[in-house]
Order: sequence, then C-alpha cells, then structure tokens
Amino acid sequence: MTGSATRATIRPMRPADVDAATEAILRADWGDRRSWFEFATTQPECRPIVAALSGRVVGTGVGTVNGAVGWVGTIWVDPTHRGAGLGRALTQAVVDGLEAAGCRTLILVATVQGLPLYERMGFELQTRYRILEAPGLDPGEPVAGDPAADGHAAGEPAGDGVRPFRAADLDAILALDRVATGEDRGHAIRRFATPESTRVIEVDGELGGFVVRAPWGGGATIAPDPAAAMRILQARRRAHGPGGRVRVGLVEENAAGLALLEAAGLVPIWSAPRLIRGETLAWRPNWIWGQFNHAIG
Repeated sequence: MTGSATRATIRPMRPADVDAATEAILRADWGDRRSWFEFATTQPECRPIVAALSGRVVGTGVGTVNGAVGWVGTIWVDPTHRGAGLGRALTQAVVDGLEAAGCRTLILVATVQGLPLYERMGFELQTRYRILEAPGLDPGEPVAGDPAADGHAAGEPAGDGVRPFRAADLDAILALDRVATGEDRGHAIRRFATPESTRVIEVDGELGGFVVRAPWGGGATIAPDPAAAMRILQARRRAHGPGGRVRVGLVEENAAGLALLEAAGLVPIWSAPRLIRGETLAWRPNWIWGQFNHAIG
C-alpha cells in the first residue's frame, strides 16, 4: 500500500476518540455516528478502530462479534485520503479482529464505492436490503393492509396486541432472534431491551415477535408471522404520530413482507447489497423486518 495507508496509524477506537471521529464523519456529510460510537467503544463485543494521521482521525471501522458471526461496518475514510489503500487496510484490520475472536462467517452491507473492494477481499453477494418508509399515524387511524384493523370502525383504536417488554420476555426474545438471524445478538438485546425501547406481540399465548430500538434510531424487528410483523409496524407508526416517520428494513427473500408493506403505503427509499464471507449462515431472512444498524445486524 502507498500514500496515507502507510502513514496512518490504525489502532483501537477509545471513548476519548468519539468526539473526533464523530466530527470528522459529520464534516464529510456521512451522518451523525456519535451514539453508535459511544455504544461501540463501551461494548466488549464491538471492535471499533480509527486511522489517525498527524493527530487527526482520517478513518474508522467497526467489527461486531455476534457469536460465530461477525459484522464489518462503519468503514469510512476521509475524502482527502481516499484512493491510497486506507479503506482496505481498515477493512482488513476489522476482519482480522473478528476472525481472531472466533467468527467463522463475516457479513457487511456495501456502498457502491466499497463493493469492488469487498469483492476483491473474498466477500460475495448474499442478498439485498430494501428499506421502506411511511409517515406516523394518528392513534385511531385505520391503515390499508393492516391486519390489526380488521373489524374496527374508523377512528376506533385497533387492538393490535402489542405491549411493552417485560423482563420475563427476554429468554423468548433471545431464542427467536437466534433462529431468525443465525447470530447471537444477545449482548445488544440485553443492553437495549427496556419497557420504553422494546415492544412485543403474543401469538397464541407465546411471544410471536418483537422490536428493540437502539439509541441511534435503528430497530431490530423479528416476527415469523407477517400479520404479527404488521401489527408491530402499525403500533410503531401510531406511537410516532402524524408528524413522525417510520422505517423498516427487509431482505429480498421476504417477498411477502415487501408486498404487505407496499400495500400498507410504505415507500421504498434505499437499497444495498448484503455480502458474506466464510461459512454458510443458517437463518430465516423472511422473519427479519428491521435492523439495529449495518455494523451490528
């Protein structure tokens, strides 16, 4: 490698680096990553790194260990230091850390710019994410395609069966999440799940789905039954109110879910490829209706 990749020092990101990393990314119009970095630098399963040059943060990366599955994400390089191999060096450093931690499957979501690099590093297309968005709702407003609204008059609140999280729900949430994702995300779910951040739905007396919101706005949503997933979504839309916006993220295998969402008025706003390297993943992609973010799953 040449240029900035040879001069920059790649090292673990510490809590003291969060301000500088956040401000550098904001200057590059790549969004506000402060809450994510605050989590990543204090969560043992995360492996955040920075590239520093002359005292400045010029690159970042994060690896997350979800059991035998590792996520590679937040690979960012300052625009003035691109094209010199720093992105590859950051990605390789994250990959090395995940493999050293025992991860046998690696996953990432690629940008258009990063896709050729990741393919050269042995990642292959697994599927694509489809992100859809809808406005929030008045609590009594019925929704086309909402199974929770069946049998309810206009203006009458729907009996969606969605309720706040209870501590007794945790084991069932963790079990459902492991089957759906093929990963162990218990470290994040345990940290985030509270009655304020988490909603569950019961189906035939058992936990049939959940959404766990993260501080930065992402929401891991799992539901085997599409009707249960739609009830969770509509509960979220009503909680946000008419002035809010709600997003969901599905993979292409969940074709039935995508059709339901479009029938309910959600609009596609973004799409990106999900890449994989290593052992085949045993998962249920049609159970997945949202993510924490694309560096943790």
